[in-house]
Amino acid sequence: MSAGAAQFEFFTVAYLTKICNISAGNLAELLQGLEQCSDASIFHHTFQTLGTHHYLTEGFSNDFAQWVLADANRDALAEQLAALDIREYTEIAALRGELCRLVKEYLKQNPQFAEQQALERFYFCESQEITLPFGVTARTLDEFRAGVTKISHASFHFHFLSSRLRLHLRTNDFSHWLANCLGQKSLAEQIDRIDIYTNTLDGARAKILQLIDIQRRSNDPPERVAAYSAR
Repeated sequence: MSAGAAQFEFFTVAYLTKICNISAGNLAELLQGLEQCSDASIFHHTFQTLGTHHYLTEGFSNDFAQWVLADANRDALAEQLAALDIREYTEIAALRGELCRLVKEYLKQNPQFAEQQALERFYFCESQEITLPFGVTARTLDEFRAGVTKISHASFHFHFLSSRLRLHLRTNDFSHWLANCLGQKSLAEQIDRIDIYTNTLDGARAKILQLIDIQRRSNDPPERVAAYSAR
């Protein structure tokens, strides 16, 4: 790392959530809602929900898929909606388009389910994001590791998931900084490959710390690596 490398500042985030004036009682109305709701609502029910359900290792991580499964009772469509990997999207418009496409195609093939009433209505919500400095910064890999250990779930989600929309890149804040400011491109790529769908946020954090430790040991003198391995 050069002496002039930019520091990484950890932020945390809070959301003020409100219920919109759009709801759905069947799949046709869900499609209409997906087409008409705000970008903030799409974000709330996909990116934000994944962070809210950080403790889940099973089940569907976006609200649309969960409602289609539990209330509309359409397993096949629910699985298609749940299969969307939000890490692949850097624009809400693209994610909205894919959600709409899946519902449209399903209804085209199964028109008999379009107006079948769900057990409960789906209420579209949206959130206003408020970001604040977490009070932790890093200029070295050691300082970065210490910061990742300290930050909250909200902060981790902000930097590891929702950052893709902010950066408009298929990466996260951590990997972006590691690659571009510390020159740790291999470490950055490994962190970016961590699957958030098969890990809780805590599990993903643990994997990041593990990868950092492996990288640190690879930079240690041979005698220190041997001593560490003997523990």
